[in-house]
Amino acid sequence: MGVAEVLFRAARPRLADAHLLDREDGAQLFLVDGSRLFDIDSDIAEAVREAFADPTGGSLRALMTEYGLEGRGAISAEPPRRFAVRALSLAIAQKCNLGCTYCYAQGGEFGQPAKSMTEETARAAVDLLLEETKPGERANLAFLGGEPLVAREALRRTTVYAAERAAGRGVRLTFSITTNGTLLRADDAAFFEEHGFAVTLSLDGIGTAHDRLRPFKTGASSYDRIVERAKPLLETQRRMQVSARVTVTPANLALRETLDAFVALGFHSVGFSPMLSAPSERHEMEARDLALMLAEMVSCADAFEEHLRAGRRYPFANLLNALREIHKGTHRPYPCGAGAGYLGVSADGDLAACHRFVGDEAGAMGDLVRGVDRERQSAWLAGRHVDRQQPCSGCWARYLCGGGCHHETLSRGRPACDFIRGWLHHSIKVYGRLSRDRLLDRVL
Repeated sequence: MGVAEVLFRAARPRLADAHLLDREDGAQLFLVDGSRLFDIDSDIAEAVREAFADPTGGSLRALMTEYGLEGRGAISAEPPRRFAVRALSLAIAQKCNLGCTYCYAQGGEFGQPAKSMTEETARAAVDLLLEETKPGERANLAFLGGEPLVAREALRRTTVYAAERAAGRGVRLTFSITTNGTLLRADDAAFFEEHGFAVTLSLDGIGTAHDRLRPFKTGASSYDRIVERAKPLLETQRRMQVSARVTVTPANLALRETLDAFVALGFHSVGFSPMLSAPSERHEMEARDLALMLAEMVSCADAFEEHLRAGRRYPFANLLNALREIHKGTHRPYPCGAGAGYLGVSADGDLAACHRFVGDEAGAMGDLVRGVDRERQSAWLAGRHVDRQQPCSGCWARYLCGGGCHHETLSRGRPACDFIRGWLHHSIKVYGRLSRDRLLDRVL
């Protein structure tokens, strides 16, 4: 049995409210309500196993009451009535110079004629964000596309405008950009550093692995150009943080090799995300592909532990994020802030649940002229609550996962549940080892 199959079996849902993890040196009990994690001795572990045999969950609840671990009601079954906007992503250029084979945005144009956002529209978006944010609070302004650097000058002027307005209101505003990297210039490094940008470069592997998935529209390779143009940013980053994001398809599953190469290039972090919903099924991850990806993720996690114990930095974002979420006891009824505190803005000024719903009526949330459509927002939050999703309501990982990307699940359902649970199960075991060996303070 392979690594992934072992994790799939160990992480399968048995009860909705708890999960038991066996380790080499004992066991851990994960309680879903409040994402509470406990090391337990062999006697308690055996009692928990017996309680798990009761499919109603009654025996487990009785056992938890006996040990003073009753439910907290950390997640309300009722969705929030209203969310203030705390983050906006601007599709400042709905056009792109690459011809990515799996692009959900239809070549960056979202099924419409190529266009750029006017500065008037961009400023109106900034005004909306800052009006929703109180002095002393944090907010984020993100630039996406298409390829946002097609509209470099508008992006820069909007950034300066937003920074000045935020300072005047006492709002702590951060900036981010997701770019394909082909249009980067040396002077972008200084600008992004000055404003403390979080820069994410889309890179899908090394050399030809990347080029097969993200060529120029002419078919020419893009990898060497991106790496060369990223160098000034990687050398400059202090306030700025430059990360690599790898979209994983059946064609680029060499994760460990990719991670090592990108860490060596100097990226602040490197993260992997499976392609679950694409225009062509051949780019979507199926069960076999997800099993291979999980095995590669475990290999990356093993390398992370090895580097950590040797005192070396190894910025594997997926594991770092999981460890931090487990440590905080993160519990949430949604996978992200989409449709709540985070909205996307199209080049025309329409508001969407997130950047992936630009031009999609399913995620429409108003516009910059009339503001956020609170009725649609409330309906979205009510309908997308993880406890109202199936099979999520019976899964122990639901408040860590949040039910999966809204855009992907509405497009394709939930083909990656075993993968997500398997990865979370493994991450919790890593957390337990690092906690036991008092190494968590190096990564948290």
